[in-house]
Amino acid sequence: MNAAFPARTPRDDEVDVYGLSHVGKVRKENQDHFLIATLHRQVNVLYSNLDDTDHRVRGDAHRIAFVAMVADGVGGGVGGSEASATALEAAMQYVHESVTVYYGARGPEEEFRDLLQRAAMRAHEAVRAERERKDIRGTMATTLTVYFGVWPTYYLLQVGDSRYYVMRDGVLHQVTRDQTMAEDLVAQGAMTRDVAKRTPLAHVLSSAVGGDTTIPVVTKHDSHWDNVHLICSDGLTKHVSDERIAEVIGNMTSARQVCEQLLQDALDGGGSDNITIIVARTVPGERS
Repeated sequence: MNAAFPARTPRDDEVDVYGLSHVGKVRKENQDHFLIATLHRQVNVLYSNLDDTDHRVRGDAHRIAFVAMVADGVGGGVGGSEASATALEAAMQYVHESVTVYYGARGPEEEFRDLLQRAAMRAHEAVRAERERKDIRGTMATTLTVYFGVWPTYYLLQVGDSRYYVMRDGVLHQVTRDQTMAEDLVAQGAMTRDVAKRTPLAHVLSSAVGGDTTIPVVTKHDSHWDNVHLICSDGLTKHVSDERIAEVIGNMTSARQVCEQLLQDALDGGGSDNITIIVARTVPGERS
């Protein structure tokens, strides 16, 4: 651990986080949804573009976990917006209920892996039920990428191709793997990475919440004070390179500044899709 960073859990006032979502220049509707919250005995929503996010901390003020989610409705057609909103709401509800039970029972930490797997499947069931209820005949599915922080570790849930990046020691890493047909072919050795970036299969999902195939992937990682976290929909990465993302984060003055700069870069690059960005870092306070 760098001596400049304290060896303790960051306080709420030491978390610099921001999120935004934009329709872009081409689409008529924003089918992306995001949510940033701290989990106490109640959910404390910090930022979201969901319609109903009037949740505040009541009772126990101790932070149990930090959660950030991005969902990108598939296809840009009927049902995409409903799918992404339904997935976030169902996943958040399940995570909160389960974490509260976990802390009451003090179960093993590894149960968080199963918790997030089940949250993804609960979201999948909710989207399928909503599709049936509204009698939607077209595609109604969504990506779902979740950051679940329980210091000194964090977990990532990945379904689809919304990405999670972390920047540490000046190096940007894409941690999640896109669940697309192109990436599946790369993993099988049937396609090179350079070809995969240019093929239309790069935007064809092989796994989605509410889709025919749903394969939630959960991974565990170590938390560090000097990490900068980024979750985004592909509306950003279609137009902004990893090199540019690293440059903007490298000149970071605040989470909001990075979000707004990357959004502008995506719009300047064409803005062909909805754009959603969440950025977070920890900043030691005066009482450290």
